[in-house]
Amino acid sequence: MKGHLWSPPQILIVTFVVLILVGAGLLMLPMATTNGINFIDALFTSTSAMTVTGLIVLDTATAFTMFGQVVIMLLIQLGGLGIMTFAVLIYIAVGKKIGLKHRLIIKQALNQSAIGGVVKLAKRLLIFSLIVESIAVVFLSIRWVPEYGWFQGIYASVFHSISAFNNAGFSIWSDSLSGYVIDPAVNIVITLLFIIGGIGFTVVFDMWRTKEFNRLALQTKLMIVGTLVLNTISFLVILLLEFNNPATIADFSTLGKIQASYFQAVTPRTAGFNTLDIGQMEESTLFYMITLMFIGGGSASTAGGIKLTTALAILLATISFFKNRQHTSIYHRSLSSHIILKALALTIAGMCVVIFTTFVLNLTEDAPFLMILFESVSAFGTVGLSMGLTGDLSLVGKVIIIGTMLIGKLGPLTFAFAFAKQSPDLVKHPEEDILTG
Repeated sequence: MKGHLWSPPQILIVTFVVLILVGAGLLMLPMATTNGINFIDALFTSTSAMTVTGLIVLDTATAFTMFGQVVIMLLIQLGGLGIMTFAVLIYIAVGKKIGLKHRLIIKQALNQSAIGGVVKLAKRLLIFSLIVESIAVVFLSIRWVPEYGWFQGIYASVFHSISAFNNAGFSIWSDSLSGYVIDPAVNIVITLLFIIGGIGFTVVFDMWRTKEFNRLALQTKLMIVGTLVLNTISFLVILLLEFNNPATIADFSTLGKIQASYFQAVTPRTAGFNTLDIGQMEESTLFYMITLMFIGGGSASTAGGIKLTTALAILLATISFFKNRQHTSIYHRSLSSHIILKALALTIAGMCVVIFTTFVLNLTEDAPFLMILFESVSAFGTVGLSMGLTGDLSLVGKVIIIGTMLIGKLGPLTFAFAFAKQSPDLVKHPEEDILTG
């Protein structure tokens, strides 16, 4: 296929794959690891960082040197904020004009519905991200410099700020953030980072620009209310389910239980950090977390999953159908049938990816079904939480998870549009009903 005929989804996928391979090459350098690394593990780590997932086959804290950790951190930043965001900055810096083709790629990368204003959005996104990460570094340094010293304290603050804001879940400590399970400063800063990063940049900019709730865009209203409701419900569910679990929060004080439950309630929305041992949680809690991981965060954000607005669109359409309404409406606005169909297509495509991944892993891995399902959804949702299966994956299992993480990051529809032949329906055929339900 000739280069100039490549579609924006194809260019986006190829660019991502090339950068993942470059990252894997850097991680294979002797200076990147303490005891060497094979290609598949380097590829897995690079993919996990570039797709801001956080699943690890090797302990980031012990298997990688500071050079290797910095490579991982840069891949997280590049993958989280988006390749095209940095490309815009480079084009502007060298004085080049950003043409229509590049604007289409930026539109695809930032998951925007229209091409207008995408360059301005990319510039704002980069500036906003660096400011938020810098503020977080200051607050975390206040907490960690006294504990680890100046260099290590600031380094830990920079690494975890970038990892949290980009919803990556990588940590330079073997137990993630379990050592700070009841530390209010770390809990507040880290969760604010991945909530802001995962709510959607268009939502953040709309909130900054518009002070009145009624004047906000529908996307913003749904994300604000949906996030608050879902996080509150999730906090209460996890608190109640884990309240008497001696392996997680049973021995904590009331404040400790609240902090631990809150953190684990918001982290499945693709953040990937954990302050509790995921493998020791109740099965009911784990199944609930699988649902949260599949939903994910907001569109045009660093988060993965099918996205909250997608789930809300399907939920609202279902409610409208049960009420025998012709239109799906919320906040005095109607959702178009195209949006409903897109939400349905994205959800079904996501389910197919998870089902395929789970099916194959059931054949290749010697692990309980719940553990395999959890791993599959975590990879698709680019979450990074694991019940402990990642490090024991077979070669086939690693390859499957690598593919699932890539599809989860770029979106199943991006792959569908990249490889499926587009054939608009120029002829409308007569309608005929079929029996359903």
